[in-house]
Amino acid sequence: MGWPRAVVFDLDGTLIDSVPDLARSLNIVLAENGRKTVALEQVRGFIGDGGTKLVERGLAATGGASPEQLAAAFARFLEIYEAAPATLTRPYPGVLATMKRLQQDGLRLGICTNKPHVATLAVLSALGLDGFFGAVIGGDTLAQRKPDPAPLHHALERLETGADAAVMVGDNEHDGAAAAAAGVPFILVTYGYARVPLHELPAAARIDRFDEVPAVLARLAREAAPSN
Repeated sequence: MGWPRAVVFDLDGTLIDSVPDLARSLNIVLAENGRKTVALEQVRGFIGDGGTKLVERGLAATGGASPEQLAAAFARFLEIYEAAPATLTRPYPGVLATMKRLQQDGLRLGICTNKPHVATLAVLSALGLDGFFGAVIGGDTLAQRKPDPAPLHHALERLETGADAAVMVGDNEHDGAAAAAAGVPFILVTYGYARVPLHELPAAARIDRFDEVPAVLARLAREAAPSN
């Protein structure tokens, strides 16, 4: 097996478009608390720092909340979301076929997401993506989460691969920062949920479609190979 030996992926905004289910669950919580609902595009901007931050941002956009109100709202959000996390969520085009190809090529595949671990496993199972990954690290697996590199390091340990033989694929600033801190090349997908301008995110490569991953990995491998 050549370079890379492992590829670690973000989930929301990279492999799956989860905004509709996250918005549905958040809006149920807001409505139950007598608040206005929020639009899909607003929720898109709330994603990336885990479920607690998503709910906190939803509450802030509709009047704010005390720590106690946030804790109660997040617990209710998880109850709703984890009961049906993939009703409206879908993989992005090309994800399933590309994962099959990468697996057939012998690559070790992992997930490193800030989504809670239970919800992550439920979504992967519901979408038929659960058979591809040798490591699934959620936002609550460790005390740290992205942009801290610890979850990415943990995923690579599970995949028995060093940072020098791995690539990270993600859609936002936290993915890029975690990859940089871990010393792992970063492939940025341009269709996800980044909250900063994409041109501000350093990346070894940028892709507009997920099915570009194999070709980009091949190019990075050629660039990483020692010259004669």
